[in-house]
Amino acid sequence: MTTDETTTQDDFDVEHIDKGTRIKALIGSAIGSTVEWYDFFLYGTMASVVFGPLFFPDQDRFTATLLSLASFALAFVVRPIGGIIFSHIGDRIGRKKTLVFTLSLMGISTAAMGLLPTAYQVGALAPVLLTLLRLIQGLALGGEWGGGILLAVEYSPRKQRGFYGAVPQTGALFGLALGNLTLWFIDWLLPEDAFMAWGWRIPFLLSALLVLFGLWIRARIDETPAFRKVKSERKEAKIPIVEIFRTQWPSVLKAIGAKFIETSTFFIFATYSITYAVERGFTRGEALMAVLVAAIVAVPCMLAIGAWSDRVGRKKLYLVGIVLAVIYIVPYFWILNQHNVALLVVATVVGFGAIWSVYGALMGTFLAESFTADVRYTGISLGYQVGAALVGGTAPLIATALVGGEANRYPLVGLFVAFCAVVSFISVALTRDRSGEVLD
Repeated sequence: MTTDETTTQDDFDVEHIDKGTRIKALIGSAIGSTVEWYDFFLYGTMASVVFGPLFFPDQDRFTATLLSLASFALAFVVRPIGGIIFSHIGDRIGRKKTLVFTLSLMGISTAAMGLLPTAYQVGALAPVLLTLLRLIQGLALGGEWGGGILLAVEYSPRKQRGFYGAVPQTGALFGLALGNLTLWFIDWLLPEDAFMAWGWRIPFLLSALLVLFGLWIRARIDETPAFRKVKSERKEAKIPIVEIFRTQWPSVLKAIGAKFIETSTFFIFATYSITYAVERGFTRGEALMAVLVAAIVAVPCMLAIGAWSDRVGRKKLYLVGIVLAVIYIVPYFWILNQHNVALLVVATVVGFGAIWSVYGALMGTFLAESFTADVRYTGISLGYQVGAALVGGTAPLIATALVGGEANRYPLVGLFVAFCAVVSFISVALTRDRSGEVLD
């Protein structure tokens, strides 16, 4: 073997990558995820507390909330489409270029929401424009998640893949925390009439600054070693979506199933809980504070779970997390009905900050280990986004419809979570655990 050949092989071997390059890739994956999910969760929160009366004012409060949450759920329908489009680009052209484009698209659509006229100004055109921008958000996020995960996982050492894969997942929590912190501060600063008149626009407009920072970081990141190796060997799949169904369709189905418990409980804890708490008599600020504290606690929990999975295996921990979620979901809503702010915070920290963190930390790495490098972007994006489309965006809507404003009907939400848990448990149990194995 010649010196040039040796150099090329070392360049593709993740074990030879210097620490500085790995850290840069981790920051790039987490920063992008933070920006993307700040934008995305901002809409979810606003759908619960603002968009109903401003964009669907002709309806009663309950119907307006349902319509607003329905517009939130619509984006999940197009997420698989975005996943297919952008993952095709990511598997054919590169992870980096795809991530720059998805970040830009998400930022533009979110900033535009801050400039939208309400129904009081333009009538029926307002919810149409809001829904259109929401669909663009969904397309962008459909391609963002998979690329962010691969940026971290494909740069990670073999024995630290769980920890590295957990880092971009924490970006979602930073985005959620940042969005809720911004809303909480504006809600505290402004009176209700000012908040509803113009204050709600500020967080959307601030996303433009976050996008510029995220693009600056990502422009300084190289392509992943796994993709460069596929490119150099000319092994790119001609049409990744066709190749994935021809050779690895069982992994796609199991990835979809594994996503059920993660996405359903996430949106129940992070978005629906705000609506439920406010209906039980808590203030909007108290509900936002509980989610904010839980998101902050979840960050170190996820990093610890990711590192722990490198020692004991990801499959085992994932299954434990699923069981804990089923056990806890009904007591969680019972605690919220006690009308105590301290209990509200503690209950949300336990459910969101601790239990969800178990499978939330493992999701990205677990899925990435299930596919080969030539179609990995397509495989994890398809599994993740289809799973999210089936239960993620609809989770707050389903929970709202099941409870129907009556405090004693929350056990029905427990049945919904139990169904999702059964699907995920079977899917994960049938998946091979590749913790510690060579990825490519």
